[in-house]
Amino acid sequence: MELDDRKLKILQAIIRTYLETGEPVGSRTISKDTDLHLSSATIRNEMSDLEDMGYILQPHTSAGRIPSDKGYRLYVDTMLDDKAHEVANLKEQLEEKADKIDVLLKQVAKYLATNTNYATMVSGPRYQSKKVKFIQLTPVDDNNLLAVIVLDNNHVKNHMIPLESPVDTERVAKLNFVLNTTLNGLDVTEMNLALISQIKAQMKSDSAVIDSVLEVIGNELTAEDDPEVYTSGATNILKYPELTDKSSAAELLRAFEEKQEINNWLEIPSNTSSPATEESHDIQVYIGDETQVASMKDCSMVTATYRIHEGVYGKIGIVGPKRMNYDKVVGTLQSLMAQLDDIFKDK
Repeated sequence: MELDDRKLKILQAIIRTYLETGEPVGSRTISKDTDLHLSSATIRNEMSDLEDMGYILQPHTSAGRIPSDKGYRLYVDTMLDDKAHEVANLKEQLEEKADKIDVLLKQVAKYLATNTNYATMVSGPRYQSKKVKFIQLTPVDDNNLLAVIVLDNNHVKNHMIPLESPVDTERVAKLNFVLNTTLNGLDVTEMNLALISQIKAQMKSDSAVIDSVLEVIGNELTAEDDPEVYTSGATNILKYPELTDKSSAAELLRAFEEKQEINNWLEIPSNTSSPATEESHDIQVYIGDETQVASMKDCSMVTATYRIHEGVYGKIGIVGPKRMNYDKVVGTLQSLMAQLDDIFKDK
């Protein structure tokens, strides 16, 4: 007798249900809980075949079926094969998107929501220590100078700087050279008075312009990032009765839709020197009020920190009921973070 796809799906449904309830599983339960769209009579016939094949047992004449050791073995082997295939596919998908961080992070959020059946959120990367990559000053007219500042995260910032007096193109060219050779690769903590004095000594008459440019650069280096938050599976939370209270559910869904409260909570403190390493992704479990998000007081959240490269980090969060399957969630996150490490390690 052949174990076809339909029998395999019914067997998987029996085992999943038995693992959840600990009670023998009947055909009527399977007909309600699967997407096979089969009648109870058809399922009973398939279950009879599965019993003949040794995959399930009937402990009592009038009872439903339970898995046999052979059934468990097939279930575990199939599950592991599916998981390996899923992880391989995920890595392939992530690698395809590796040059498009926003698309990649959306894919991560969707994958986690589908895989865990909970709600997920992924913050865009934050930059703990921004550095100057390039500066370009260009005269616009006699009264204004355009400053284009490129940071090491490749963000480009444009600022118009008012001039007290015109600056000719030759002086601007020299100023560009001095600023780039002196400031390239530095963060705000390295721009001390001695360095500023060195720049002014080389430029002499352009002290006021230098002060204005350095003020703009300093503001950009210390400005707080406001990265995007990507969410997926918010409606998954409605599958759990304890989270479906009308007002609580509405508040929780609104938090996922508006994202600001989540974004604030996911923010990595600026005094964290290295929240993620190759060995640890700072996986944390928060239960109830520990999340410090009012709308999630009846939930649990598991978070992990991803690291793109030194100084560039983001967080991933999975939200579900307090009876969350913590082992599965943590295991899924660990597997995902390993894939992300492989993608980002050479970037």
